[in-house]
Amino acid sequence: MGATKTEHFTDRQNQIATIAKALGHPARIAIIEYLLKVNECICGDIVNELPLAQPTVSQHLKELKNAGIIKGNIEGNTICYCIDEKTIDILNVYFSKIVQTVSKTKCC
Repeated sequence: MGATKTEHFTDRQNQIATIAKALGHPARIAIIEYLLKVNECICGDIVNELPLAQPTVSQHLKELKNAGIIKGNIEGNTICYCIDEKTIDILNVYFSKIVQTVSKTKCC
């Protein structure tokens, strides 16, 4: 498999690709939906909500955090997670532009 050559793309394109890659697993979507549902920072409840082992959930949380989709704050012995609004705003702007362009285009 060849190199991705990310240096040939803009920072914005690389950022959107990183976010999209992190969203590419149903467990991560379930984590995001759970965080949206409870609408607060969650420390330990996420593992109880998914049919996955704790180390697997931790790995998915790490991927979401590395992509900037969630943020985590250390509170005692635990890390509390919530949605990172800045990244959601980035996605909103990106997909809004797509929707606007597609709705104006008469193609295929």
